[in-house]
Amino acid sequence: MTVICMAIIEVRDISKTFGDVEALKNVNLNIGAGEFFGCFGPNGAGKTTLLRILSGQLEPTSGNAKILGMDIQEKTMEVKEMVGIVPEVESPPSYLTGREYLFFVGRVRKINDLDEKINHWLEFFELREKEDIICRNLSKGMRQKLMLASAFIHMPKLLFLDEPFINLDPLYQRKVKDFLIDYTKNGGTIFMCTHILEIAEKICTRVAILNDGEILAKGKINDLRNKPNEDLEKIFLRLVS
Repeated sequence: MTVICMAIIEVRDISKTFGDVEALKNVNLNIGAGEFFGCFGPNGAGKTTLLRILSGQLEPTSGNAKILGMDIQEKTMEVKEMVGIVPEVESPPSYLTGREYLFFVGRVRKINDLDEKINHWLEFFELREKEDIICRNLSKGMRQKLMLASAFIHMPKLLFLDEPFINLDPLYQRKVKDFLIDYTKNGGTIFMCTHILEIAEKICTRVAILNDGEILAKGKINDLRNKPNEDLEKIFLRLVS
């Protein structure tokens, strides 16, 4: 049984509009320490918009959120220093090598023993032989591995992950999944958006399903089932259809 401790993410009536489009409508969430929280929805449901607001990349139109006890609009830089973020599109600077990019991230985050940590993550993702290749010449999968490494390198208390398994082969999907499970067991918290529901069902402690900017349902997967054998995909399709 998951024990929810202090709130790591508190969302109160968050709404976001882009012109005439309501991307989010009065979203409320409370996510505790050690949770692996999954946020799902069809394309355009508002998942990435919510993640960008919570990680300080975008301001809400109304409502507020606290991240690690700090108001995200008042303490944006402080929050960014304490979290790890993997965006939806892999985007390491094209003119840097993989090692240079991780070195840049480490210096910005003032990481001690930086070379040791860079080596660890290059080895974890088997990138040592590619570390001196500039990022624009790396495959999409390798760029995704670099983005994951850059989010993990300072071992933050909170990870925001937008499609973290995209472009990874099954071997690394499994390896990253196992790392994330251990990360939460050791007290880390994850907010993840993904379309890969078969992986999410195995690792998420709670979920929220969005459609048209509104939360249709949230809670433990067992509590959202209509039938004992209803999996996350069937729950998702039932709710958004």
